[in-house]
Amino acid sequence: MVGAKEVLLAEPRGFCAGVDRAIEIVERALAKFGAPIYVRHEIVHNTFVVNDLKSKGAIFIEELDEVPPGATLVFSAHGVSKAVQQEAERRGFAIFDATCPLVTKVHVEVAKLAKEGYEFLMIGHKGHPEVEGTMGQLSEGIHLVEDEADVARVQPRQTERLAVVTQTTLSVDDAAGIKAAIRARFPNVREPKQQDICYATQNRQDAVKILAPQVDLVIVVGSPTSSNSNRLRELAARLGTPAYMVDNAGELREEWFANAARVGLTAGASAPEVLVDEVIARIRQLGAVAVRKMDGIEETVKFPLPKGLKIDTATGLEIAVRKAPETGR
Repeated sequence: MVGAKEVLLAEPRGFCAGVDRAIEIVERALAKFGAPIYVRHEIVHNTFVVNDLKSKGAIFIEELDEVPPGATLVFSAHGVSKAVQQEAERRGFAIFDATCPLVTKVHVEVAKLAKEGYEFLMIGHKGHPEVEGTMGQLSEGIHLVEDEADVARVQPRQTERLAVVTQTTLSVDDAAGIKAAIRARFPNVREPKQQDICYATQNRQDAVKILAPQVDLVIVVGSPTSSNSNRLRELAARLGTPAYMVDNAGELREEWFANAARVGLTAGASAPEVLVDEVIARIRQLGAVAVRKMDGIEETVKFPLPKGLKIDTATGLEIAVRKAPETGR
């Protein structure tokens, strides 16, 4: 076929430190306490990762009444509301919190400023578990704005002490536009000292901005529920390059590549590299003869594990994580 000759790999792509940590928490809990381990919501938004952990003994639930007394429970990387946290503690579960530390930072900021009398505007997507978790840090005084129209409509009770927080996986450009609208309507609004959108989201979007103009087609590896993966596809399309998101290589369509001599490939922060490798293999079958990596930021961020899941030096127990592609991560 006339089509893909070269694959250009975005850098960075795939797993971020928060996702690595969350998966490692579930794997170590399984190794230490045995199956089943209960996880509230998908640990990260990736079908392959969730199915892999299910096969090892993780059970994913949405409601705490699905968890038996005395069980071990992990909160997903997206974080939970105060009500869920308190209910889990009341029920006496052994709890490990896999909330991404960058989401926890937003929760801490909300709690701190709420004590100082602030109300909040939260930029995010309705129904996303991270948004539910952050808004659920307070019983009142936090208002969701999804776009600039929402900014025009929102009615906080007071504007002297008003702060803005952001879902960590949004489009950097979209969030900037909404923040500008907030500043225009509420000039005294307080913004975080460091932006809430996380380093990994920013870096992957910046890489796509470099990648998209150099290629005829962009493929994003990510699951439909993954906010940051969806934003990568939207960004490439906005830059004028045809872009598709696939959960795995089986979703690639041959016709996409008909007029695409050079294909750009990236992956959302919850997509494992094994899926990228499978997509590359499929594109090679469709005619690609070269794979080249872009220059990009090397990420060295690593987050510590919760107490109780560290390596047991007495027994020498060391859980194998993130190690071999054949294990699916």
